[in-house]
Amino acid sequence: MDGKKLEYKGMEALKELERLTTKAGEVQEEILRKILAQNWDTEYLKKYIGDSSISSKRVFQFKKCVPVTTYKDIRPYILRIANGEGSNLITAHPITEMLCSSGTSAGEPKLMPSIAEDLDRRTFLYNLVMPIINQYVPGLGEGKAMYLYFVKAEMSTPCGLPARTVLTSYYKSHHFKHRPRDPFYDSTSPDAAILCYDSDQSMYCQLLAGLIHRHRVLRLGAVFASALLRAISFLERHWHYFCYDIRNGDLNNYITDSDCRSAMLNLIGPPNPDLADEIENICCQTPSWKGIICRLWPNAKYIEAVVTGSMSQYVPALKYYSDEKLPLICPMYASSECYFGVNMNPLCDPVEVSFTLLPNMGYFEFIPLGENGSLLMYFEEEDEEEDVPRSKLVDLAHVRVGCYYELVITTFSGLYRYRIGDVLQVTGFHNNAPQFRFICRRNVVLSIDNDKTNEEDLHRSITAAAKSLLEPRHALLVEYTSYADTSSVPGHYVIYWEINNKIHPNAPPISGEVVKECCIAVEEGLDYVYRRCRTNDRSVGPLEIRVVKSGTFEKLMDLFIAQGGASINQYKTPRCVKSKVALKLLNANVSGCYFSPRDPAWNA
Repeated sequence: MDGKKLEYKGMEALKELERLTTKAGEVQEEILRKILAQNWDTEYLKKYIGDSSISSKRVFQFKKCVPVTTYKDIRPYILRIANGEGSNLITAHPITEMLCSSGTSAGEPKLMPSIAEDLDRRTFLYNLVMPIINQYVPGLGEGKAMYLYFVKAEMSTPCGLPARTVLTSYYKSHHFKHRPRDPFYDSTSPDAAILCYDSDQSMYCQLLAGLIHRHRVLRLGAVFASALLRAISFLERHWHYFCYDIRNGDLNNYITDSDCRSAMLNLIGPPNPDLADEIENICCQTPSWKGIICRLWPNAKYIEAVVTGSMSQYVPALKYYSDEKLPLICPMYASSECYFGVNMNPLCDPVEVSFTLLPNMGYFEFIPLGENGSLLMYFEEEDEEEDVPRSKLVDLAHVRVGCYYELVITTFSGLYRYRIGDVLQVTGFHNNAPQFRFICRRNVVLSIDNDKTNEEDLHRSITAAAKSLLEPRHALLVEYTSYADTSSVPGHYVIYWEINNKIHPNAPPISGEVVKECCIAVEEGLDYVYRRCRTNDRSVGPLEIRVVKSGTFEKLMDLFIAQGGASINQYKTPRCVKSKVALKLLNANVSGCYFSPRDPAWNA
């Protein structure tokens, strides 16, 4: 794929988007033919499609014979390549790097093969975002963007291939370094601050740059909502240092990275006591930080971050810090394995976000999971390790509105019929390309007995409990995670909550009785199988909420980042903790334990 052909801008990008989505089915079949033509002579594919030189026969053999896979199926090939064998085990093009998944869902990072042209595809999707948003939010070229981006120090495989996160790969690429320098891409942060491996120094410099340009910032955000909220917490702790630097035209000695120091000293300029006073007055003379984003960046028009799936629980906090004055834009759907699609309606409510899948990103197939309520039956009956019949797969052009599917991908870089693990629901079509709502990760569940609680159900019940019982008492649920405690009989769900009850100066602390009511509210929000196990079968014990100290989930983030998986950009709090080290950290920071005081209501 020629990278130059993919780097469309403005109206040209939108025209290409219309062409691709209008011919979605044709584009998909052409993508599959190209993948097979390029890779048919690899060791992996030759096991299934033979030595055929006829394109149509390869496609037929692929659909008939190539199995649906999970990471455990491709891991032996990836390890062989990482140890020095040729890329042609799985792909005809040289594998240039291994991309590390966050590792927070399955418990350890996965290595995903990547070839040079994958960067072209990612860049194509990035270059669609601004033209789409610009249709709805005018004037964005008249100011700056304050986006908080972070890299993570990379590792190497035994044979010397770099192993790094997908975002680190992009930020270190020529695509990012030579990105358009027109007004739409004018960032507050110098590249040196983004490319600094020390996340705290990077955070400090990027926030300082954003404050220096505070009146010119028209949009702000981070890749994930969690990273933006971490930045606000960092700012709340260190704002007086930022004011000192701006007032004196100097940079804190804490910044030791030479490239960062040089870039930031050029940016700070001469002493600016007036700007320092403005920021100080905003940060120190308010009873709470409600609306702090709008006060510090008064001309901002929106916040951009991923707020779907597990990130949706941060929406109340983002609305609180923006005083509900700024729309939350969730621009794209992507993963380490493949980039998938864009949000064509960026100003929609976060709960309504759907992504239009771009048919040129890879070849997409779907495992049907059912319609509406039948999704639960899938989680009860489907075993992730069971083989999925190839005849069961549906291609992109034939998915149905309202139905649930698990996404399966085939890529140029050597993933064939690979189960991503994402559960999606079709919400409509843009031209002939389907639009999907992200539901949950299928392999993130709590289970003690017959109960199987998926991520969506857990999130929905916790969010409802926090909204009805914490928010009226001027408290916010900062973060949560869970695990199934089977150390006693019967086992029970443990939910770790970090609560911010300082958002109103006169609000009393949240009492233990209120947390106990939250326990029962969460239980009553879970599905009928869980409630039956609790009340009739007695095979599941009362749900427990362990309230943890402020800052605990930042420590958890630091732990996972230090273990070599996620970066700040990529990190997602695991909704079901399996790591013994992570559990030890959480339990060491517990300030109170509370159990559900009664059985949840249940009707057969």
